[in-house]
Amino acid sequence: MEGVLKNVSQSKARVLIFDIIAISFIYLIPTFSHIINFPVYYLDPMRLMVFLVVIHTDKRNSYLIAATLPLVSFFISSHPDLLKSITLSAELMINVWLFFELSRVIKNKFAPTVFSIIISKAVYYLLKYILLSSTLLSANFISTPLFYQLIVIFIISSYAFIMLPQGKSIDK
Repeated sequence: MEGVLKNVSQSKARVLIFDIIAISFIYLIPTFSHIINFPVYYLDPMRLMVFLVVIHTDKRNSYLIAATLPLVSFFISSHPDLLKSITLSAELMINVWLFFELSRVIKNKFAPTVFSIIISKAVYYLLKYILLSSTLLSANFISTPLFYQLIVIFIISSYAFIMLPQGKSIDK
């Protein structure tokens, strides 16, 4: 019984640590950008944090972080604005859902990661286009250069390929 309780508490501790790191990292992005004189948001830090959570914790926590990370960022730093934060939450939730669904069918974890990111980004850009067209949002259509987006997709997908078991579905 002690072994079971120890495993449960270690699992919960790991989830809590990942959540704290994800929220802290997002909170500190403006500081990092200022220190290194580079717009860190180009590296898609929310998606990076979400995939770290997907890979190292469980499905339920992945959805929680995907849904709340942009909103936490908005409430802490007022950036991005509320409508964009909601859109980002939707995109990240779709990304997590697609990743787990595609991972059931495609056993190589690189491909589901790539496809889930690209499809969720397409949904995001469709939503953003609608919001820009209706003047509910005022921003550039593409604020992060595509080159950086492709690099981040490759990095996240490579990390998933290395860290996740290949040939099996992910049922965590």
